[in-house]
Amino acid sequence: MQSMTQWRAILVPDGGQRACCADYFRSEPYLKAEGVTHSLIVEDGEGRALRVPLIVRPIEGTPYRDAVSPYGFPGAELNGMSEVPPDAIDWRGMELVSIFVRDRIGGPCCFSGGRLRTDVCLIDSTQPVRFRDDHAADIRRNTRLGYVSTYVPVKESTEEQREALKALYRRTLARDRADARYDFTDAWFEEVFTCGFAWLVTTRAPDGAIASSALAVLSDGLLHHFIGGTADAYLKHSPEKNEYPVLVELSAKLEAPMHLGGGLRPGDRLEQFKRGFANRMSSFYTHDLICDPDVYAELSRGHEATDYFPAYRAPRS
Repeated sequence: MQSMTQWRAILVPDGGQRACCADYFRSEPYLKAEGVTHSLIVEDGEGRALRVPLIVRPIEGTPYRDAVSPYGFPGAELNGMSEVPPDAIDWRGMELVSIFVRDRIGGPCCFSGGRLRTDVCLIDSTQPVRFRDDHAADIRRNTRLGYVSTYVPVKESTEEQREALKALYRRTLARDRADARYDFTDAWFEEVFTCGFAWLVTTRAPDGAIASSALAVLSDGLLHHFIGGTADAYLKHSPEKNEYPVLVELSAKLEAPMHLGGGLRPGDRLEQFKRGFANRMSSFYTHDLICDPDVYAELSRGHEATDYFPAYRAPRS
């Protein structure tokens, strides 16, 4: 067991630069899009350092701050380190009450003792790929009708394709009454569209209109089906299903299994939909890090029953 003094946490206000790399969820354009402000550096005293991109935020009505990692599955730049025990880290001098970290899919995890958020679905092209019968039938029907799916590096996409992704994604959010957190700004998209590790998948209807669109990104050895949407006029044909064969093709070309995500709740309809394409499962973990236990307890008073982290930010019912 490592002693507490062997791990030291440092917070650097560098816009996440020290955590940047060639993986999409820690790439410079994505960290800029997400408004990352700092890098958390955890040193082991032997020249190695774990580097985590963070968004530092004021805690309203208090003199304190906390932090959260960007949306998605960023984890950390591991640099040979993983499963660092949070209770063995010296958090003094951080001036943060807590940190919420979203880890990469399937590990290795940056910290030990993470919370399993959900099981997620993968399509691994090195294993037999077989879609559920109803999915396969819909894909064949759409192909007969004239739906065509293609992919292109996002940097080579047309303005029509980029604008379609934005519009269809936002329409799908509105249709699903999703949390406003996921309604990304035009500035967010403009940064994301400059990334070299992303592809736009476009499905055109028989009339030539864009029926569905998705953004696929390469990060930590996986091709992630990240965001997307479908036009109202074509919902009855589920044209987004025709994205999957071309994404499997891209996945095989990149030698990176395709990550589809999971459901909003274990076993819900969304998870069952994705399981109909998957031939492997993996896991998504997050980490609830308390840097200042006394202040955390003070701010969380009255919220002890919640499972939300940090408790003092739990939504009011």
